[in-house]
Amino acid sequence: MDAETTLDDAYFDYCPWDFADRASAGQRAAQDAHQRRLAESGARLGPRCYVSPAAGVFTGTLRLGADSYVAGHAYVTGEVTAGDDCTVNPYATVRGRITLGDGVRIGAHSSLLGFNHGFAPDRPVHRQPLTSKGITVGDDVWIGSHVVVLDGVTIGDHCVVGAGAVVTKDLAPWTVAAGNPARPLRDRRAQGGPRRARAVSGDLPGGLSADLSGGLSGDPSGDLGGAVARFADRARAQAADLVARCWNPDTGRYADRPGAPATVRAHCDAVEIADLLLGSPPEQLAADEHAERLRALQDPRSGLVPEFAPDGGPGVLPAPAADGWIDDGTAEYHVLAVGYALDLLGSRLTQPVHVVRSMTVRQLLARLESLPWRTRTWSAGAWVDCWATGAHRNLELGVEDGEPGALEALFGWLTTRVDPWTGMWGTAESPAAGRLQLVNGYYRLTRGSYAQFGLDVPYAERVVDTVLAHGHDQRWFAAGRENACNVLDVAHPLWLAARRSGHGAAEVRAWAEEQLTRALGRWRDGAGFGFGPAGEGGGGPGREPGLQGTEMWLAIVWLLADLVGVADRLGYRPRGVHRPEPARSPGFATPG
Repeated sequence: MDAETTLDDAYFDYCPWDFADRASAGQRAAQDAHQRRLAESGARLGPRCYVSPAAGVFTGTLRLGADSYVAGHAYVTGEVTAGDDCTVNPYATVRGRITLGDGVRIGAHSSLLGFNHGFAPDRPVHRQPLTSKGITVGDDVWIGSHVVVLDGVTIGDHCVVGAGAVVTKDLAPWTVAAGNPARPLRDRRAQGGPRRARAVSGDLPGGLSADLSGGLSGDPSGDLGGAVARFADRARAQAADLVARCWNPDTGRYADRPGAPATVRAHCDAVEIADLLLGSPPEQLAADEHAERLRALQDPRSGLVPEFAPDGGPGVLPAPAADGWIDDGTAEYHVLAVGYALDLLGSRLTQPVHVVRSMTVRQLLARLESLPWRTRTWSAGAWVDCWATGAHRNLELGVEDGEPGALEALFGWLTTRVDPWTGMWGTAESPAAGRLQLVNGYYRLTRGSYAQFGLDVPYAERVVDTVLAHGHDQRWFAAGRENACNVLDVAHPLWLAARRSGHGAAEVRAWAEEQLTRALGRWRDGAGFGFGPAGEGGGGPGREPGLQGTEMWLAIVWLLADLVGVADRLGYRPRGVHRPEPARSPGFATPG
Protein backbone atom coordinates (compact mmCIF):
# COMPACT_ATOMS: atom_id res chain seq x y z
CA MET A 1 0.00 0.00 0.00
CA ASP A 2 1.50 3.31 -0.99
CA ALA A 3 1.81 6.39 1.19
CA GLU A 4 -1.15 8.12 -0.45
CA THR A 5 -3.57 5.50 0.86
CA THR A 6 -2.01 5.08 4.34
CA LEU A 7 -4.07 7.65 6.26
CA ASP A 8 -7.62 8.93 5.85
CA ASP A 9 -8.21 12.64 5.53
CA ALA A 10 -9.97 12.64 8.92
CA TYR A 11 -6.77 11.43 10.59
CA PHE A 12 -5.16 14.83 10.07
CA ASP A 13 -8.17 16.63 11.59
CA TYR A 14 -7.16 15.06 14.91
CA CYS A 15 -3.41 14.56 14.37
CA PRO A 16 -2.37 17.59 12.32
CA TRP A 17 1.23 17.36 13.54
CA ASP A 18 1.66 14.40 11.17
CA PHE A 19 0.49 16.22 8.05
CA ALA A 20 3.89 17.53 6.97
CA ASP A 21 5.50 14.07 7.05
CA ARG A 22 2.66 11.67 6.20
CA ALA A 23 0.15 13.40 3.91
CA SER A 24 -0.27 12.11 0.37
CA ALA A 25 0.21 14.27 -2.72
CA GLY A 26 -3.57 14.48 -3.11
CA GLN A 27 -4.03 15.52 0.46
CA ARG A 28 -1.37 18.20 0.07
CA ALA A 29 -3.09 19.52 -3.04
CA ALA A 30 -6.42 19.65 -1.21
CA GLN A 31 -4.82 21.54 1.66
CA ASP A 32 -3.22 24.03 -0.74
CA ALA A 33 -6.63 24.67 -2.28
CA HIS A 34 -8.18 25.16 1.14
CA GLN A 35 -5.50 27.66 2.10
CA ARG A 36 -6.06 29.58 -1.15
CA ARG A 37 -9.74 29.92 -0.24
CA LEU A 38 -8.77 31.22 3.18
CA ALA A 39 -6.34 33.67 1.56
CA GLU A 40 -9.15 35.04 -0.54
CA SER A 41 -10.80 36.04 2.72
CA GLY A 42 -7.65 37.81 3.89
CA ALA A 43 -5.80 35.04 5.74
CA ARG A 44 -1.98 34.99 5.59
CA LEU A 45 -0.45 31.59 6.25
CA GLY A 46 3.25 30.81 6.49
CA PRO A 47 5.06 27.82 4.95
CA ARG A 48 4.20 24.29 6.10
CA CYS A 49 0.98 25.39 7.84
CA TYR A 50 -2.08 23.18 8.09
CA VAL A 51 -5.67 24.32 8.65
CA SER A 52 -8.19 21.51 8.90
CA PRO A 53 -11.18 21.85 6.56
CA ALA A 54 -13.22 20.59 9.53
CA ALA A 55 -12.23 23.65 11.60
CA GLY A 56 -14.64 26.57 11.80
CA VAL A 57 -12.43 29.47 10.69
CA PHE A 58 -14.39 32.71 10.30
CA THR A 59 -11.86 35.43 10.97
CA GLY A 60 -11.57 39.06 10.05
CA THR A 61 -7.81 38.65 10.43
CA LEU A 62 -5.86 35.40 10.46
CA ARG A 63 -2.06 35.30 10.49
CA LEU A 64 -0.21 32.04 11.06
CA GLY A 65 3.57 31.82 11.09
CA ALA A 66 5.55 28.93 9.66
CA ASP A 67 4.87 25.34 10.82
CA SER A 68 1.62 26.24 12.59
CA TYR A 69 -1.67 24.34 12.47
CA VAL A 70 -5.35 24.54 13.33
CA ALA A 71 -6.85 21.10 14.03
CA GLY A 72 -10.29 19.73 13.22
CA HIS A 73 -13.37 21.14 14.96
CA ALA A 74 -11.43 24.09 16.34
CA TYR A 75 -13.47 27.29 16.30
CA VAL A 76 -11.45 30.38 15.29
CA THR A 77 -13.01 33.82 14.84
CA GLY A 78 -12.11 37.47 15.21
CA GLU A 79 -8.59 38.84 14.79
CA VAL A 80 -6.07 36.06 15.36
CA THR A 81 -2.32 36.49 14.90
CA ALA A 82 0.12 33.69 15.68
CA GLY A 83 3.88 33.29 15.34
CA ASP A 84 5.83 30.25 14.17
CA ASP A 85 5.23 26.74 15.53
CA CYS A 86 1.82 27.50 17.04
CA THR A 87 -0.82 24.79 17.43
CA VAL A 88 -4.58 24.98 17.98
CA ASN A 89 -5.66 21.45 18.85
CA PRO A 90 -9.02 19.71 18.25
CA TYR A 91 -12.14 21.37 19.63
CA ALA A 92 -10.21 24.39 20.89
CA THR A 93 -11.86 27.82 20.67
CA VAL A 94 -9.86 30.92 19.79
CA ARG A 95 -12.10 33.98 19.51
CA GLY A 96 -11.75 37.74 19.59
CA ARG A 97 -8.49 39.70 19.50
CA ILE A 98 -5.85 37.05 20.10
CA THR A 99 -2.08 37.42 19.71
CA LEU A 100 0.18 34.38 20.09
CA GLY A 101 3.97 34.41 20.13
CA ASP A 102 6.19 31.64 18.76
CA GLY A 103 5.90 28.06 19.99
CA VAL A 104 2.45 28.30 21.62
CA ARG A 105 0.55 25.04 22.28
CA ILE A 106 -3.22 25.29 22.87
CA GLY A 107 -4.63 22.01 24.16
CA ALA A 108 -7.80 20.26 23.03
CA HIS A 109 -11.10 21.73 24.24
CA SER A 110 -9.42 24.89 25.54
CA SER A 111 -10.91 28.35 24.99
CA LEU A 112 -9.17 31.70 24.52
CA LEU A 113 -12.03 34.20 24.73
CA GLY A 114 -10.79 37.61 23.71
CA PHE A 115 -14.13 39.32 24.08
CA ASN A 116 -16.87 39.82 26.64
CA HIS A 117 -20.26 41.39 27.04
CA GLY A 118 -21.98 43.15 29.88
CA PHE A 119 -24.72 41.88 32.15
CA ALA A 120 -26.16 45.11 33.55
CA PRO A 121 -29.77 44.77 34.72
CA ASP A 122 -31.08 47.43 32.31
CA ARG A 123 -31.43 45.07 29.35
CA PRO A 124 -31.41 41.35 28.46
CA VAL A 125 -28.04 39.67 28.23
CA HIS A 126 -28.40 39.07 24.48
CA ARG A 127 -28.69 42.83 23.97
CA GLN A 128 -25.64 43.76 26.02
CA PRO A 129 -22.76 45.50 24.19
CA LEU A 130 -19.66 43.47 23.35
CA THR A 131 -16.21 44.54 24.51
CA SER A 132 -12.77 43.23 23.60
CA LYS A 133 -9.54 43.96 25.43
CA GLY A 134 -7.79 41.03 23.74
CA ILE A 135 -5.56 38.20 24.93
CA THR A 136 -1.79 38.13 24.49
CA VAL A 137 0.25 34.95 24.85
CA GLY A 138 4.05 35.12 24.81
CA ASP A 139 6.61 32.74 23.31
CA ASP A 140 7.07 29.11 24.37
CA VAL A 141 3.77 28.70 26.18
CA TRP A 142 1.88 25.46 26.81
CA ILE A 143 -1.83 25.82 27.53
CA GLY A 144 -3.19 22.42 28.58
CA SER A 145 -6.54 20.87 27.71
CA HIS A 146 -9.86 22.32 28.91
CA VAL A 147 -8.24 25.62 29.91
CA VAL A 148 -10.24 28.86 29.71
CA VAL A 149 -8.39 32.17 29.25
CA LEU A 150 -10.55 35.26 29.75
CA ASP A 151 -10.48 38.56 27.92
CA GLY A 152 -7.81 41.05 28.95
CA VAL A 153 -5.28 38.45 30.15
CA THR A 154 -1.60 38.45 29.21
CA ILE A 155 0.31 35.17 29.58
CA GLY A 156 4.05 35.78 29.70
CA ASP A 157 6.81 33.91 27.88
CA HIS A 158 7.61 30.31 28.89
CA CYS A 159 4.43 29.79 30.96
CA VAL A 160 2.68 26.44 31.48
CA VAL A 161 -1.04 26.43 32.28
CA GLY A 162 -2.37 23.18 33.75
CA ALA A 163 -5.40 21.33 32.39
CA GLY A 164 -8.77 22.72 33.45
CA ALA A 165 -7.42 26.07 34.66
CA VAL A 166 -9.43 29.28 34.33
CA VAL A 167 -7.00 32.13 33.75
CA THR A 168 -8.52 35.40 34.95
CA LYS A 169 -5.32 37.37 35.66
CA ASP A 170 -2.00 38.04 33.96
CA LEU A 171 0.69 35.41 34.41
CA ALA A 172 4.29 36.55 34.69
CA PRO A 173 6.97 34.87 32.53
CA TRP A 174 8.00 31.34 33.53
CA THR A 175 4.91 30.78 35.69
CA VAL A 176 3.46 27.29 36.12
CA ALA A 177 -0.21 27.88 36.98
CA ALA A 178 -3.32 25.79 37.57
CA GLY A 179 -6.72 25.90 39.25
CA ASN A 180 -9.95 27.88 39.07
CA PRO A 181 -9.15 30.69 39.21
CA ALA A 182 -5.64 29.89 37.98
CA ARG A 183 -2.96 30.52 40.59
CA PRO A 184 0.83 30.44 40.19
CA LEU A 185 2.32 27.23 41.56
CA ARG A 186 6.01 27.62 40.89
CA ASP A 187 8.64 28.93 38.53
CA ARG A 188 9.20 26.66 35.54
CA ARG A 189 12.92 27.17 35.95
CA ALA A 190 12.76 25.56 39.41
CA GLN A 191 11.38 22.16 38.48
CA GLY A 192 10.35 20.13 41.50
CA GLY A 193 10.41 23.11 43.87
CA PRO A 194 7.47 23.92 46.12
CA ARG A 195 4.65 26.28 45.33
CA ARG A 196 5.04 29.99 44.66
CA ALA A 197 8.15 30.83 42.78
CA ARG A 198 9.62 34.04 41.46
CA ALA A 199 7.12 33.92 38.64
CA VAL A 200 4.45 35.22 40.99
CA SER A 201 5.87 38.72 40.80
CA GLY A 202 8.30 38.46 37.95
CA ASP A 203 11.94 39.08 38.70
CA LEU A 204 12.25 39.91 42.38
CA PRO A 205 13.46 43.42 43.18
CA GLY A 206 17.08 43.98 44.02
CA GLY A 207 17.89 43.15 47.60
CA LEU A 208 15.71 40.08 47.93
CA SER A 209 18.25 37.31 48.25
CA ALA A 210 18.11 33.58 48.64
CA ASP A 211 17.19 33.39 52.30
CA LEU A 212 13.79 34.96 51.63
CA SER A 213 13.07 33.75 48.12
CA GLY A 214 14.09 30.26 49.22
CA GLY A 215 10.91 30.27 51.25
CA LEU A 216 8.99 30.53 48.00
CA SER A 217 10.97 28.21 45.72
CA GLY A 218 13.88 25.86 45.95
CA ASP A 219 13.88 25.38 49.75
CA PRO A 220 12.46 22.00 50.83
CA SER A 221 11.09 23.61 54.01
CA GLY A 222 9.73 26.63 52.18
CA ASP A 223 6.02 27.18 52.88
CA LEU A 224 4.40 30.60 52.88
CA GLY A 225 4.46 30.78 56.68
CA GLY A 226 8.20 30.21 56.64
CA ALA A 227 8.67 32.93 54.04
CA VAL A 228 6.59 35.31 56.16
CA ALA A 229 8.73 34.59 59.22
CA ARG A 230 11.97 35.11 57.30
CA PHE A 231 10.66 38.36 55.88
CA ALA A 232 9.77 39.66 59.33
CA ASP A 233 13.20 38.77 60.69
CA ARG A 234 14.85 40.55 57.79
CA ALA A 235 12.69 43.65 58.13
CA ARG A 236 13.23 43.78 61.89
CA ALA A 237 17.01 43.59 61.49
CA GLN A 238 16.96 46.52 59.05
CA ALA A 239 14.27 48.69 60.62
CA ALA A 240 16.54 51.05 62.57
CA ASP A 241 18.71 51.77 59.54
CA LEU A 242 15.85 52.35 57.10
CA VAL A 243 14.28 54.86 59.51
CA ALA A 244 17.64 56.54 60.13
CA ARG A 245 18.25 57.06 56.41
CA CYS A 246 15.15 59.30 56.32
CA TRP A 247 16.19 61.51 59.26
CA ASN A 248 17.84 64.86 58.60
CA PRO A 249 19.88 65.84 61.66
CA ASP A 250 20.28 69.41 60.36
CA THR A 251 16.54 70.09 60.33
CA GLY A 252 15.59 67.55 62.98
CA ARG A 253 12.84 66.18 60.74
CA TYR A 254 11.98 63.08 58.74
CA ALA A 255 11.45 62.85 54.99
CA ASP A 256 9.77 59.98 53.19
CA ARG A 257 13.13 59.08 51.61
CA PRO A 258 16.53 60.73 51.27
CA GLY A 259 16.33 63.87 49.16
CA ALA A 260 12.58 64.34 49.61
CA PRO A 261 11.13 67.26 51.58
CA ALA A 262 10.34 66.82 55.27
CA THR A 263 6.68 66.01 55.97
CA VAL A 264 4.47 65.49 59.00
CA ARG A 265 3.43 62.10 57.69
CA ALA A 266 7.05 60.96 57.39
CA HIS A 267 7.54 61.55 61.14
CA CYS A 268 4.37 59.57 61.89
CA ASP A 269 5.41 56.76 59.54
CA ALA A 270 8.80 56.55 61.24
CA VAL A 271 7.08 56.16 64.61
CA GLU A 272 4.74 53.45 63.25
CA ILE A 273 7.55 51.45 61.61
CA ALA A 274 9.71 51.54 64.73
CA ASP A 275 6.78 50.49 66.89
CA LEU A 276 5.86 47.60 64.56
CA LEU A 277 9.32 46.15 64.10
CA LEU A 278 11.30 47.32 67.13
CA GLY A 279 8.69 47.93 69.80
CA SER A 280 10.21 51.32 70.60
CA PRO A 281 10.26 54.90 69.26
CA PRO A 282 12.75 55.82 66.51
CA GLU A 283 16.13 56.24 68.15
CA GLN A 284 16.70 59.75 66.77
CA LEU A 285 14.69 61.24 69.67
CA ALA A 286 13.39 60.13 73.04
CA ALA A 287 9.71 59.19 73.18
CA ASP A 288 8.67 62.39 74.94
CA GLU A 289 10.61 64.48 72.40
CA HIS A 290 8.84 62.76 69.51
CA ALA A 291 5.50 63.33 71.22
CA GLU A 292 6.19 66.99 71.97
CA ARG A 293 7.18 67.73 68.37
CA LEU A 294 4.02 66.12 67.04
CA ARG A 295 1.73 67.77 69.58
CA ALA A 296 3.22 71.16 68.75
CA LEU A 297 2.10 70.84 65.12
CA GLN A 298 -1.63 71.03 65.97
CA ASP A 299 -3.34 74.25 64.97
CA PRO A 300 -4.98 75.59 68.19
CA ARG A 301 -7.97 77.14 66.38
CA SER A 302 -9.09 74.24 64.18
CA GLY A 303 -7.44 71.27 65.90
CA LEU A 304 -6.12 70.12 62.50
CA VAL A 305 -2.44 69.57 61.72
CA PRO A 306 -1.21 71.43 58.62
CA GLU A 307 1.70 70.35 56.48
CA PHE A 308 5.03 72.14 56.84
CA ALA A 309 5.39 75.28 54.73
CA PRO A 310 7.78 75.04 51.72
CA ASP A 311 10.50 76.74 53.79
CA GLY A 312 10.09 74.11 56.50
CA GLY A 313 8.26 76.43 58.89
CA PRO A 314 4.77 76.03 60.35
CA GLY A 315 2.06 75.37 57.78
CA VAL A 316 -0.92 77.62 57.08
CA LEU A 317 -4.47 76.32 56.69
CA PRO A 318 -6.98 77.72 54.18
CA ALA A 319 -9.98 79.75 55.29
CA PRO A 320 -12.91 77.80 56.74
CA ALA A 321 -16.03 77.00 54.74
CA ALA A 322 -19.47 78.27 55.74
CA ASP A 323 -20.00 75.32 58.10
CA GLY A 324 -16.64 75.99 59.78
CA TRP A 325 -14.86 73.06 58.16
CA ILE A 326 -11.39 73.61 56.68
CA ASP A 327 -10.99 71.73 53.41
CA ASP A 328 -7.37 70.56 53.36
CA GLY A 329 -6.89 66.89 52.49
CA THR A 330 -3.39 66.65 53.94
CA ALA A 331 -4.40 68.25 57.24
CA GLU A 332 -7.42 65.94 57.38
CA TYR A 333 -5.20 62.87 57.05
CA HIS A 334 -2.91 64.18 59.79
CA VAL A 335 -5.81 63.82 62.24
CA LEU A 336 -5.29 60.09 61.68
CA ALA A 337 -1.51 59.97 61.34
CA VAL A 338 -0.54 62.27 64.21
CA GLY A 339 -3.21 60.97 66.56
CA TYR A 340 -2.18 57.35 66.15
CA ALA A 341 1.55 58.14 66.28
CA LEU A 342 0.94 59.84 69.61
CA ASP A 343 -0.94 56.73 70.81
CA LEU A 344 2.15 54.66 70.08
CA LEU A 345 4.28 57.15 72.00
CA GLY A 346 2.00 56.97 75.04
CA SER A 347 0.64 60.46 74.44
CA ARG A 348 -2.33 62.20 72.82
CA LEU A 349 -3.31 65.43 71.06
CA THR A 350 -3.23 68.54 73.23
CA GLN A 351 -6.25 70.23 71.68
CA PRO A 352 -9.65 68.87 70.61
CA VAL A 353 -10.34 68.69 66.89
CA HIS A 354 -12.40 71.86 66.99
CA VAL A 355 -13.77 71.67 63.43
CA VAL A 356 -15.48 68.41 64.43
CA ARG A 357 -16.54 69.62 67.87
CA SER A 358 -18.20 72.77 66.52
CA MET A 359 -20.19 71.12 63.72
CA THR A 360 -23.92 70.84 64.41
CA VAL A 361 -25.96 67.81 63.41
CA ARG A 362 -27.64 69.88 60.68
CA GLN A 363 -24.26 70.97 59.32
CA LEU A 364 -22.92 67.43 59.48
CA LEU A 365 -25.86 66.00 57.53
CA ALA A 366 -25.65 68.79 54.95
CA ARG A 367 -21.93 68.16 54.50
CA LEU A 368 -22.52 64.40 54.09
CA GLU A 369 -25.16 65.04 51.43
CA SER A 370 -22.83 67.38 49.54
CA LEU A 371 -19.84 65.02 49.37
CA PRO A 372 -18.92 63.76 45.85
CA TRP A 373 -20.34 60.24 46.24
CA ARG A 374 -20.95 59.78 42.50
CA THR A 375 -17.69 61.13 41.11
CA ARG A 376 -14.97 60.94 43.79
CA THR A 377 -16.06 58.37 46.31
CA TRP A 378 -12.55 58.13 47.75
CA SER A 379 -12.65 61.82 48.70
CA ALA A 380 -16.08 61.39 50.30
CA GLY A 381 -14.90 58.37 52.28
CA ALA A 382 -11.74 60.20 53.35
CA TRP A 383 -13.82 63.06 54.76
CA VAL A 384 -15.92 60.64 56.83
CA ASP A 385 -12.69 59.01 58.03
CA CYS A 386 -11.32 62.34 59.23
CA TRP A 387 -14.53 63.53 60.88
CA ALA A 388 -15.11 60.25 62.71
CA THR A 389 -11.48 60.08 63.81
CA GLY A 390 -11.72 63.65 65.09
CA ALA A 391 -14.80 62.63 67.08
CA HIS A 392 -12.84 59.69 68.50
CA ARG A 393 -10.01 62.00 69.55
CA ASN A 394 -12.43 64.43 71.16
CA LEU A 395 -14.00 61.62 73.17
CA GLU A 396 -10.49 60.55 74.16
CA LEU A 397 -9.94 64.03 75.60
CA GLY A 398 -13.30 63.89 77.38
CA VAL A 399 -14.70 66.65 75.15
CA GLU A 400 -18.35 66.47 74.08
CA ASP A 401 -19.37 67.36 70.55
CA GLY A 402 -20.80 70.84 70.08
CA GLU A 403 -24.27 69.34 69.69
CA PRO A 404 -25.25 66.03 71.32
CA GLY A 405 -25.94 63.16 68.95
CA ALA A 406 -23.66 64.17 66.09
CA LEU A 407 -21.78 60.86 66.06
CA GLU A 408 -25.04 58.92 66.19
CA ALA A 409 -26.29 61.04 63.31
CA LEU A 410 -23.25 60.06 61.25
CA PHE A 411 -23.91 56.34 61.67
CA GLY A 412 -27.61 56.83 61.09
CA TRP A 413 -26.92 58.60 57.80
CA LEU A 414 -24.45 55.91 56.72
CA THR A 415 -26.84 53.09 57.61
CA THR A 416 -29.63 54.55 55.51
CA ARG A 417 -27.43 55.40 52.51
CA VAL A 418 -25.53 52.13 52.00
CA ASP A 419 -26.35 50.24 48.79
CA PRO A 420 -27.64 46.76 49.74
CA TRP A 421 -26.57 45.33 46.37
CA THR A 422 -22.91 46.25 46.75
CA GLY A 423 -22.49 47.03 50.46
CA MET A 424 -20.84 50.27 49.33
CA TRP A 425 -21.51 53.98 49.51
CA GLY A 426 -21.51 55.94 46.28
CA THR A 427 -21.76 54.91 42.63
CA ALA A 428 -18.37 55.97 41.28
CA GLU A 429 -17.78 53.32 38.63
CA SER A 430 -16.43 54.08 35.18
CA PRO A 431 -15.17 52.16 32.14
CA ALA A 432 -11.71 53.64 32.72
CA ALA A 433 -11.35 52.89 36.42
CA GLY A 434 -13.96 50.24 37.19
CA ARG A 435 -14.68 50.03 40.92
CA LEU A 436 -11.46 51.73 42.05
CA GLN A 437 -13.07 54.84 43.54
CA LEU A 438 -15.95 52.84 45.00
CA VAL A 439 -13.81 50.32 46.89
CA ASN A 440 -11.06 52.72 47.91
CA GLY A 441 -13.69 55.10 49.26
CA TYR A 442 -15.27 52.22 51.17
CA TYR A 443 -11.97 51.49 52.92
CA ARG A 444 -11.47 55.08 54.07
CA LEU A 445 -15.07 55.45 55.20
CA THR A 446 -15.24 52.19 57.17
CA ARG A 447 -11.75 52.57 58.63
CA GLY A 448 -12.73 55.72 60.48
CA SER A 449 -16.30 54.73 61.27
CA TYR A 450 -17.29 51.06 61.60
CA ALA A 451 -13.79 49.66 62.13
CA GLN A 452 -12.57 52.40 64.47
CA PHE A 453 -15.69 52.23 66.63
CA GLY A 454 -15.99 48.43 66.64
CA LEU A 455 -19.28 48.19 64.72
CA ASP A 456 -20.19 45.51 62.18
CA VAL A 457 -20.29 46.67 58.59
CA PRO A 458 -23.66 46.26 56.87
CA TYR A 459 -24.20 43.70 54.08
CA ALA A 460 -20.88 41.95 54.69
CA GLU A 461 -21.46 39.27 52.03
CA ARG A 462 -22.16 41.87 49.36
CA VAL A 463 -19.01 43.71 50.43
CA VAL A 464 -16.96 40.56 49.86
CA ASP A 465 -18.44 40.10 46.38
CA THR A 466 -17.88 43.72 45.35
CA VAL A 467 -14.38 43.96 46.75
CA LEU A 468 -13.25 40.64 45.25
CA ALA A 469 -14.61 41.64 41.85
CA HIS A 470 -12.50 44.78 42.08
CA GLY A 471 -9.50 42.82 43.37
CA HIS A 472 -9.49 40.80 40.14
CA ASP A 473 -9.36 43.91 37.93
CA GLN A 474 -6.07 43.54 36.08
CA ARG A 475 -5.77 47.28 35.49
CA TRP A 476 -4.93 47.65 39.18
CA PHE A 477 -3.91 44.20 40.40
CA ALA A 478 -1.87 42.55 37.65
CA ALA A 479 1.69 41.75 38.75
CA GLY A 480 3.68 44.99 38.87
CA ARG A 481 0.64 47.27 38.67
CA GLU A 482 -0.36 47.19 42.35
CA ASN A 483 0.29 50.04 44.74
CA ALA A 484 -0.04 50.10 48.50
CA CYS A 485 -3.24 52.14 48.53
CA ASN A 486 -5.11 49.84 46.16
CA VAL A 487 -4.05 46.59 47.85
CA LEU A 488 -4.75 47.94 51.34
CA ASP A 489 -8.17 49.14 50.21
CA VAL A 490 -9.09 45.56 49.24
CA ALA A 491 -7.29 43.69 52.03
CA HIS A 492 -8.80 45.70 54.90
CA PRO A 493 -12.45 45.46 53.75
CA LEU A 494 -12.03 41.71 53.16
CA TRP A 495 -10.56 41.35 56.65
CA LEU A 496 -13.30 43.53 58.16
CA ALA A 497 -16.18 41.73 56.43
CA ALA A 498 -14.70 38.32 57.30
CA ARG A 499 -15.45 39.04 60.98
CA ARG A 500 -19.14 38.66 60.18
CA SER A 501 -19.24 36.29 57.25
CA GLY A 502 -17.34 33.33 55.87
CA HIS A 503 -18.77 34.17 52.45
CA GLY A 504 -16.28 33.58 49.64
CA ALA A 505 -13.67 32.33 52.09
CA ALA A 506 -11.75 30.22 49.56
CA GLU A 507 -11.57 33.04 47.01
CA VAL A 508 -10.62 35.56 49.69
CA ARG A 509 -7.80 33.31 50.85
CA ALA A 510 -6.57 32.70 47.29
CA TRP A 511 -6.50 36.43 46.54
CA ALA A 512 -4.72 37.19 49.81
CA GLU A 513 -2.16 34.43 49.29
CA GLU A 514 -1.26 35.66 45.83
CA GLN A 515 -0.95 39.28 46.95
CA LEU A 516 1.02 38.30 50.05
CA THR A 517 3.56 36.38 48.01
CA ARG A 518 3.97 39.32 45.66
CA ALA A 519 4.28 41.75 48.57
CA LEU A 520 7.12 39.83 50.19
CA GLY A 521 9.03 40.12 46.94
CA ARG A 522 8.88 43.93 46.98
CA TRP A 523 11.12 44.44 50.01
CA ARG A 524 14.35 46.28 49.23
CA ASP A 525 17.24 45.66 51.60
CA GLY A 526 18.15 48.71 53.66
CA ALA A 527 15.34 50.79 52.18
CA GLY A 528 12.03 48.97 52.80
CA PHE A 529 9.02 49.08 50.51
CA GLY A 530 8.14 51.44 47.70
CA PHE A 531 4.55 52.66 47.57
CA GLY A 532 4.17 51.51 43.96
CA PRO A 533 2.89 53.03 40.72
CA ALA A 534 0.42 55.89 41.01
CA GLY A 535 -3.26 55.09 40.84
CA GLU A 536 -6.00 56.87 38.94
CA GLY A 537 -5.26 60.59 38.91
CA GLY A 538 -1.75 60.12 40.30
CA GLY A 539 -0.99 60.19 44.00
CA GLY A 540 1.41 58.37 46.27
CA PRO A 541 5.16 58.84 46.53
CA GLY A 542 5.98 56.43 43.68
CA ARG A 543 8.02 53.27 43.35
CA GLU A 544 11.11 54.34 45.30
CA PRO A 545 11.33 52.80 48.79
CA GLY A 546 10.39 55.16 51.59
CA LEU A 547 8.64 55.46 54.93
CA GLN A 548 5.08 55.70 53.60
CA GLY A 549 5.40 52.64 51.39
CA THR A 550 7.11 50.70 54.18
CA GLU A 551 4.51 51.60 56.82
CA MET A 552 1.60 50.75 54.53
CA TRP A 553 3.01 47.49 53.14
CA LEU A 554 3.95 46.25 56.62
CA ALA A 555 0.30 46.67 57.63
CA ILE A 556 -0.88 45.10 54.35
CA VAL A 557 1.40 42.11 54.88
CA TRP A 558 -0.17 41.55 58.30
CA LEU A 559 -3.73 41.79 56.95
CA LEU A 560 -2.97 39.42 54.06
CA ALA A 561 -1.11 37.03 56.33
CA ASP A 562 -4.05 36.98 58.74
CA LEU A 563 -6.48 36.22 55.90
CA VAL A 564 -4.18 33.34 54.88
CA GLY A 565 -3.71 32.18 58.48
CA VAL A 566 0.01 32.84 58.97
CA ALA A 567 0.01 36.26 60.69
CA ASP A 568 1.41 34.73 63.88
CA ARG A 569 4.67 34.09 62.01
CA LEU A 570 5.28 37.82 61.59
CA GLY A 571 5.76 38.61 65.27
CA TYR A 572 4.11 42.01 64.92
CA ARG A 573 0.58 43.42 64.78
CA PRO A 574 -0.30 46.95 63.62
CA ARG A 575 -1.33 49.32 66.44
CA GLY A 576 -1.56 52.62 64.56
CA VAL A 577 -3.64 53.95 61.66
CA HIS A 578 -4.03 50.48 60.13
CA ARG A 579 -4.69 48.60 63.37
CA PRO A 580 -7.12 45.68 62.99
CA GLU A 581 -8.77 46.16 66.40
CA PRO A 582 -11.25 48.99 67.12
CA ALA A 583 -9.80 52.09 68.74
CA ARG A 584 -12.77 52.19 71.10
CA SER A 585 -15.62 49.94 72.10
CA PRO A 586 -19.12 50.13 70.56
CA GLY A 587 -21.43 52.62 72.21
CA PHE A 588 -18.86 55.40 71.70
CA ALA A 589 -17.65 55.09 75.28
CA THR A 590 -14.06 55.77 76.16
CA PRO A 591 -12.28 52.40 76.52
CA GLY A 592 -11.22 51.45 80.00
